[in-house]
Amino acid sequence: MPQQVTPAGPRIYKEEKLHGSALFPFNIYPCTIPDDFDSVPLHWQNSMELIYIKRGAGLAQVALNVMEARAGDIFVLPPGTLHGLRQSPGKRMEYENFIFSLTLLGGADDVCAQQYLMPLQSGRQTLPARLSLEDPGYAAAAACLADAEEFCRTRRSGFELGVKGAMLRFVALLLAEQNLPPAPPDSVGAARLKKLLQRVEDDCAAPLSVEQAAAECGCSASHFMRWFKKMTGTTFGVYLNERRLATAAELLRTTDDTVLSIAEQAGFENLSNFNRRFKARYGVTPRQYRSMA
Repeated sequence: MPQQVTPAGPRIYKEEKLHGSALFPFNIYPCTIPDDFDSVPLHWQNSMELIYIKRGAGLAQVALNVMEARAGDIFVLPPGTLHGLRQSPGKRMEYENFIFSLTLLGGADDVCAQQYLMPLQSGRQTLPARLSLEDPGYAAAAACLADAEEFCRTRRSGFELGVKGAMLRFVALLLAEQNLPPAPPDSVGAARLKKLLQRVEDDCAAPLSVEQAAAECGCSASHFMRWFKKMTGTTFGVYLNERRLATAAELLRTTDDTVLSIAEQAGFENLSNFNRRFKARYGVTPRQYRSMA
């Protein structure tokens, strides 16, 4: 197994966390849905992320595409890619997050950085969103991740060189196998969605109607509702309710605040409404949830 790092439930859409250290920006995080958290909401980051499904199944969203995530799948998420994970009804999914800065793989003064890494960082170069067991080159790519896991597990002298080499091989294999064209610039729609998601995460308790969200995105309410569902796979009301309930669940796990206070912090003005929605989502009352955490 890789270095064990206990993850905290993700709460931000643009992830700013430093993974690893400034001199070695790399880490592996083992996670389980729903044991660690029920879902990973849509977010993006400036780092590269690989999600390696080890056991079970779930759902993964990459940009606009929602896909079944199966054991063995590797999801490839270059910097700036909107992505999220959620539970399939009644299923459990164990996976590992490989998160690293592309600066780990090379500087700006060599051909590798200028021709491959910098285009990846800026979004001008695409990679396949998912590798599955039946894909050409899968075995070699999965072996790179296994090597990185082993280097992190043993942490012998020079393990950082081994990890760097494994990640360089992984990226090289994807580029060689896929022969993909440069990616188009980030769309206006994706930029607007990122801005809106960030506002929700910054203060999910603040009142935000469909009309207000639509105005922020520069469109009518009816167009906004169709656009938001197309972009995220769910309605804005359901999405906002999910984020508020997830915030409440984290506060129940990590603070001693009263249930009433937590309901207010998460944006629920009515305690009975909060209790009803929480039980519908998690199957237990907030107090029961806290006692189980």
